Amino acid sequence: MKIRQPIITIAGHVDHGKTTILDSIRRTAVAESEVGGITQKISFTLFPASKLRQRCPLIDKHNVKLEIPGFLFIDTPGHAAFTNLRKRGGSLADLAILVIDINEGIKPQTAEVIEILKLNKTPFVVALNKIDKISGWQKLSENLKENIDMQASSVNLDFKEKLLTLQGALYSHGFNAAPYWEVKDFTTKLALVPCSGKTGEGIAELLMILCGLSQKFLRGRLALSEKAKGVILEIKKEKTFNYIEAILYDGILKRNDEIAIASFDKAVTSKIRVLEEVLPLSNKFKPVFSCSAATGIRFQLTEPHEILVGMPFQTFENEKEIEALSKGVAKDIKTDKQGIIVKADSLGSLEALLLMLRQENIKVGKAGIGDINKIDVISAQTNLETNPLDAIILGFNVKEDEEVKELIKTTNIKVLKNDVIYRLIEDLEKLREEKIKEMNREKLMKLSAICKLKILHQYVFHNSNPAIFGVAVEGGTLKQGISLIDEEGKEVAKVKTVQSEGKSVEEAKKGEEVAISLPGINFERRLKDIEYLFSNIGEAQYREFKANKELLNQEEIQVLQEIASIKRKENPTWGV
Repeated sequence: MKIRQPIITIAGHVDHGKTTILDSIRRTAVAESEVGGITQKISFTLFPASKLRQRCPLIDKHNVKLEIPGFLFIDTPGHAAFTNLRKRGGSLADLAILVIDINEGIKPQTAEVIEILKLNKTPFVVALNKIDKISGWQKLSENLKENIDMQASSVNLDFKEKLLTLQGALYSHGFNAAPYWEVKDFTTKLALVPCSGKTGEGIAELLMILCGLSQKFLRGRLALSEKAKGVILEIKKEKTFNYIEAILYDGILKRNDEIAIASFDKAVTSKIRVLEEVLPLSNKFKPVFSCSAATGIRFQLTEPHEILVGMPFQTFENEKEIEALSKGVAKDIKTDKQGIIVKADSLGSLEALLLMLRQENIKVGKAGIGDINKIDVISAQTNLETNPLDAIILGFNVKEDEEVKELIKTTNIKVLKNDVIYRLIEDLEKLREEKIKEMNREKLMKLSAICKLKILHQYVFHNSNPAIFGVAVEGGTLKQGISLIDEEGKEVAKVKTVQSEGKSVEEAKKGEEVAISLPGINFERRLKDIEYLFSNIGEAQYREFKANKELLNQEEIQVLQEIASIKRKENPTWGV
């Protein structure tokens, strides 16, 4: 049985040292050249068995019979976790290295990665990075366990405290974790490997554990099949042609092979015109006639097609296999009859986002790949009429063009964008809570208006029938048609009209000065000695307001209390 290289993903929180660890494995200096020290795109490193022996002398020292042909490492952007690294039916990675800064512990993005690993059932080890940052730490031995034991007692105590804290945090996520030298059964315990990407401590031990896990638990999954299968990672436009970067995760792919690439509607087919494979321990490619999984490849198609990032591709024998490829995508992208609009930068990102939204019981009415467009805005506007809670567009790692931005400004729909899934979902939940509160408040305010007005005696425009005079809104909202009472609780009249700067308005809010007209009132006789007017609220309405006071602001609550005090002058049990 011919087996392929295991695919290993390195994932974790931003700046916890994923790329630095990979650099230490391949002995390069990529991390220093990354923009802002953060990986901007997915990159892959082919690590053949011959190089693996050189980098990990423990393999020969312990007489390990290396059967795997090496590893294919995938470094992922920390800000996007590794959500777009998926194939049909699960994770693209056979194994994962979860990088955690031992000094910082589990961060929100670390927790997100852990959840994705659990959802995909991806086995992983934890690289407890940056042990060199522990105060007083020294590299005293090439053997990791010896080096830890040789630290000063205060340093060793600090290390053990950090280790125990992390073990506790991982336990809360459902993992029984222990330092790798204490693990006897890797199926029941999660191995922790203290290390430093900067000094190289623990890197050989990390590689040794990956070799052991691959050979003991993954052999069945690594069997190479005849059909070539892969996932599109990136599309690079260069002058007059496009290069497609991808991971070949199964089979053998040849130049001139015809492949099918999945889409939302129907898979596209084309022959491969140019085929290149990534060089070992490099980001450069070389032209090849054929290549065997698992490896990083770059190719051109003989015919131009609209290809989407994250989509699967494969060689095929008949039309049924082509149909099944796109049906698989449609099956994964399940949407509801009604719900929010979701856009993501790749198929895998979209799948992960939809999965997490389902866990939060958030319905998705429309989902797609690519930037936010006019059709998305129109769909969200339709939702505004049926359910305002669904008038939201969620964008993961995407943008919208200027035309769409201008269109959004003219609507009441909300667009939320982020390149971290958990933040996007947090923002969505917060917005939905605000919208629910707003909708409940609107419903509550239809009962009656809470209002306190100060009469501006210097502005009496018409003395009687109707009395027209100026008022300042000191609390709540003044609305046309509301009934007013005075400071003694006696009824005055209903507000016929409200005017601001000579124009009729439906309402006025706190801080505004407007003119009101009260029919059947003689200002001089009825209001000459009155300073304040209040909205006339019924007892049942008062109780409803009181029961939902979390929907009111402090000023409205204050006005409500004043109205209750006025009413209780005549009836001490009013509203109680």
